[in-house]
Amino acid sequence: AQSPSTIFIDEIDAIGTKRFDSDTNGDREVQRTMLELLNQLDGFSSDDRVKIIAATNRADILDPALLRSGRLDRKIEFPHPNEDARAQILEIHARKMNINGQVNFEELSRTTDDFNAAQLKAVCVEAGMLALRRDGTEVSHEDFVEGIIAVQAKKKADLFYYA
Repeated sequence: AQSPSTIFIDEIDAIGTKRFDSDTNGDREVQRTMLELLNQLDGFSSDDRVKIIAATNRADILDPALLRSGRLDRKIEFPHPNEDARAQILEIHARKMNINGQVNFEELSRTTDDFNAAQLKAVCVEAGMLALRRDGTEVSHEDFVEGIIAVQAKKKADLFYYA
């Protein structure tokens, strides 16, 4: 009898992208790896006690063959936090920072509509670094605003990278 097992594949988009014709060895190797993954996924039956979980931030670029019935056929999406949750996440990550009384996390959360929790943490780190660079003893609301701008710029750069 098989023992129950869970196989977790993080960032499956690294090998599970839509297939295309390519002349580069690296791309061909990724496609060979993808074909082998598909073959292995086909080797599991629904009564097996082995469960496969895969994670990605880029579901839009996954090969449809990966997502067909019997392979990775269930999708669970974790949406970005809502406005209240974003304010709480900012407060949690700023908890150990010396912030002045002017910081309004509710207002900041309204300007971070499409941010995930990691990006909100990056805003706090950036705000702290900005305060340090100006030799400040407290992190100000303006430091957080500048931190949001910096993280938004990085998001845009990352978006162009994937386009």
